[in-house]
Amino acid sequence: MKLRSIAEQNILITGATSGIGLTTARMAARRGARLGLIARNEEALNELCDELRSQGCHAVAAAADVGDEAQFRAAADKLVSELGSIDTWVNNAGVSVYGRIMDVPTADMRQLFDTNLWGIVNGSKMAVEHLRERGGALINLGSEVSDAAIPLQGIYTASKHAVKGFTDCLRMELEADKLPISVTLIQPTAINTPYPQNAKNYLPYEPALPSPLYAPDMVANAILHCAENQTPNFFVGEMSRINSSLSHFAPQTMAKLQEGMIDSFQNSGEAPREPRPDGLYETNSDLRERGETDRFTVEDSPYQEAMLHPALTKGLLIGGGLALGALIANKLLTSDGARQIAH
Repeated sequence: MKLRSIAEQNILITGATSGIGLTTARMAARRGARLGLIARNEEALNELCDELRSQGCHAVAAAADVGDEAQFRAAADKLVSELGSIDTWVNNAGVSVYGRIMDVPTADMRQLFDTNLWGIVNGSKMAVEHLRERGGALINLGSEVSDAAIPLQGIYTASKHAVKGFTDCLRMELEADKLPISVTLIQPTAINTPYPQNAKNYLPYEPALPSPLYAPDMVANAILHCAENQTPNFFVGEMSRINSSLSHFAPQTMAKLQEGMIDSFQNSGEAPREPRPDGLYETNSDLRERGETDRFTVEDSPYQEAMLHPALTKGLLIGGGLALGALIANKLLTSDGARQIAH
């Protein structure tokens, strides 16, 4: 499937005023894309549009809660009308809750699923309606916890498992129907965004993302790569691939490790803040790409480069293998020749 270059694309992004969505919007604008932006924070959306337009980007926005299908559809229809068409649709909006499952109210769990799962279901169905004739890319944000469960974020883990199952099934159905739509699941590891600050918290301490933290720019790069290249799955950060593999091949070992670190692995060491605003029911975004704490962040990695440039990596591996084979063959020939002369 041939996808357009970013500079030729109209891209719709949800959750555009914070973290990964914000970073992706700014990066796509720098690469020449025309943007349709959706988030709950209308004031932040307008400020972001003004910022991008001042840099020469054609950007339009509409405020909506992606968990509300009618509201989401009205916003998306408005953006498609203003842009004329959509080439890539990025379902990024998400929220989280920290706490033991027995301590989290069911109402909060349902609210999280409205955003994390139903927002992606709503967005995916609308995306297919717009992409089925012209073709393009649908990109859904999953997580490493789409494969690897993490305690104290049980309902978030459940939502991301559901996102993976939904996205994989949708991809198979669209391929079976031979529709020209590339469907990608992005699975980031811990990313340095305001994610913990925007999560609702029921823990007796302030939550923190586990190390190592990776830059949101790496996720944005992956998203834009998949907007140009048909890619079913993209793991961002080595730890995402490692945790996913360990959970698949050594589930009991992973479970015991998680259980042993249950109250240390995601513990910031700070008391819970009071009052503590969060983004579960109301927006808490304010155009921040990264978290508020100054922690070491991995800005790039050989693994990421290998995933972004698979053909080059394959060539280097093949070339390296051939060179090694030639060296070994030369050694053997030289050794055989010496033995023949000796005899």
